[in-house]
Amino acid sequence: MSVTSSDMTLDQLKAEIAAGRVDTVLIAATDMQGRLQGKRITGRFFLDEVMDHGTEGCNYLMAADVEMNTVDGYELTSWERGYGDLMFVPDYSTLRRIPCHPATVMVQCDLAFLDGSPLSVSPRQVLKAQLERLEELGYFPIGATELEFALYNTGYREAMENDYRNLEAASAYNIDYSLFGTGQVEGYLRRLRNEMDEAGLYTESAKGECNLGQLEVGFRYTDMLTTCDNHVVYKLGAKEIADQEGKSVTFMAKPNDREGSSCHIHMSLRDTDGTPVFPTGHGTEMSKTMKQFVAGVVATQHDFTYLYAPNVNSYKRFADGSFAPTSVGWGWDNRTCAVRIVGHGPGLRFEQRVPGADANPYLATAALIAAGIHGLENKLELPEALAGNAYTQDVPSIPRRLHDAVAAFESSEVARRAFGDEVVNHYTHAGRVEMAAFDAAVTDWEVRRGFERL
Repeated sequence: MSVTSSDMTLDQLKAEIAAGRVDTVLIAATDMQGRLQGKRITGRFFLDEVMDHGTEGCNYLMAADVEMNTVDGYELTSWERGYGDLMFVPDYSTLRRIPCHPATVMVQCDLAFLDGSPLSVSPRQVLKAQLERLEELGYFPIGATELEFALYNTGYREAMENDYRNLEAASAYNIDYSLFGTGQVEGYLRRLRNEMDEAGLYTESAKGECNLGQLEVGFRYTDMLTTCDNHVVYKLGAKEIADQEGKSVTFMAKPNDREGSSCHIHMSLRDTDGTPVFPTGHGTEMSKTMKQFVAGVVATQHDFTYLYAPNVNSYKRFADGSFAPTSVGWGWDNRTCAVRIVGHGPGLRFEQRVPGADANPYLATAALIAAGIHGLENKLELPEALAGNAYTQDVPSIPRRLHDAVAAFESSEVARRAFGDEVVNHYTHAGRVEMAAFDAAVTDWEVRRGFERL
């Protein structure tokens, strides 16, 4: 009998390979863009060489742009340094089956230098560093991400050949909460729900969203490192299942002029005994710990927006009246605010609503934890809640362009104390690379507007 993802240990994987039930092991690490990258290893070679020693990969994986172009200006890599190797170090607590491929198991990895020292700028290490800081204060975060995407009946290759124009959305109208609308794409949704469950994620539900073809699959909360590990597996699975079905999905924050796709992050804290520390009882009263933590999230919203919204396209999503926040502030169960307090008793938590579907979950979660630590260590006072429509109130705005967000992150003393200069400088450079690529591009809008008229 084959073991499931939730049961799999390294000893069981070895037995599965020996029995011929697993023949491929995916060695995967998350890059700066939040994508899983790595190698497909044969089962025999995994047992002989990789299991105890890991495997190597070019260090440009942590210094490339979205199109995997080598980019100058990083301290980590350069042509002068020869683009050497990094180590993929397996974390066997992440073993899982990948049901959309036969006889395949994945293990997620940390990245390290060849001497074994961790690569501090890799997203998983950035998050683990903040988790260690929070653990020193006696707290452990739990939570979940809510990740939206747009599904198209047009396959990836056809979409590319048509320059991503005239894509056929999987729905023809707003199917938010519509059972009939999601029923029309249930073939895809059923595969995604069930195969992600088989891959070790605790799948809760699926629903339609506002934009054409826009969907969301929800997963149960767990510790934040596992949440992020699951998140990137979900993104890969959603794409691969769509491709196998002759469809495509996009996790762009704003794929068209309609509603954007979000990645709301829910989080709360527990102490060393596993007791929730955000509520003071069974109602909605916040503890001092929660007030200070959320105060840190609000206070650093401007400084850390870049880690929630890392691409030029991310900022197209921020529009008044769009359910994507534009104002710095928090509110009680108020979806017009950047930070929403929701739940009660042990379920009392905050929701960070700024990240889009293109966010790197490790970096966004690391930013939330660093922000909360800033609030705890400085005993920050939580400002008054925003009541009513936050879009129309005279409160500070989050950065509305990538240029502004990168500049705020680069100059942030809080960011440099929390993450260190190496991480801040590395990701600041990544932001500049993204901006330079966009600034050099001639868009369709410019051509349509000016070709004849200017």
